[in-house]
Amino acid sequence: MKIRPLYDRVVVRRKEEEETTAGGIVLPGSAKEKPNQGEVVAVGEGKVLDNGEVRPVAVKVGDRVVFGQYAGGNTIEIDGDELIIMGESEIYAVVE
Repeated sequence: MKIRPLYDRVVVRRKEEEETTAGGIVLPGSAKEKPNQGEVVAVGEGKVLDNGEVRPVAVKVGDRVVFGQYAGGNTIEIDGDELIIMGESEIYAVVE
């Protein structure tokens, strides 16, 4: 199934959760923090400005991005993948 977000929305696949700490301690499911990085899966056309022009989204499919730990996006599941739909403004940086 394909997904096409509208306007300045971005669809991100969250990076896999860490199973162990740097010291080798195995974390149970409840102690794991949700990762704040992911890969962009789809992007919208862009934000419609007051003058009617469309400003394109600054990220592209395949970019690794950093977003807030508790980003306000909506989590959905498509074909077994858990994806987050968030506004472009909720993305802090692109990891290069």
